[in-house]
Amino acid sequence: MIKRTQIAALIVSASLIVGIASREGYVEVAASPVAGDVPTNGFGATDGVKTGDRTTPVRALVRLVAETDRYAAAVKRCAPVPMYQHEFDAYVSLTYNIGEGAFCSSTLARRLNALDYPGACAEILKWDKFKGRALAGLTNRRQAEYRQCMGEGKA
Repeated sequence: MIKRTQIAALIVSASLIVGIASREGYVEVAASPVAGDVPTNGFGATDGVKTGDRTTPVRALVRLVAETDRYAAAVKRCAPVPMYQHEFDAYVSLTYNIGEGAFCSSTLARRLNALDYPGACAEILKWDKFKGRALAGLTNRRQAEYRQCMGEGKA
């Protein structure tokens, strides 16, 4: 049986970058994806983004890689336990979408740190709401991340 890898050895994988890019979709001109949300452009970038800001696919991809590294560091810092690459990828994808603070203070991180791997994966499914309302796009994304976390193939 394959053992989980120490967290320090896990890296952002190409499949993680492709997964986030495909889930987020590319947007050239910044706009709010849902009424009341912050504006995003590129592949879901939000930091410093204002409505109407423009990007290009190349700049957006460079930013995605840099931001994914930042969110991967947050997962490593807040859940420094051994993981499979597919688990790590699912948690980084989630953290990219919900933010470092939300991940680090979550029940998911607590379960992960307690080595409750199935319970931590199940917590992903709870992050499908915006302002208290479930959104189909978020539900679909969380289900894909959950399947990935559980090792059920590519998300």
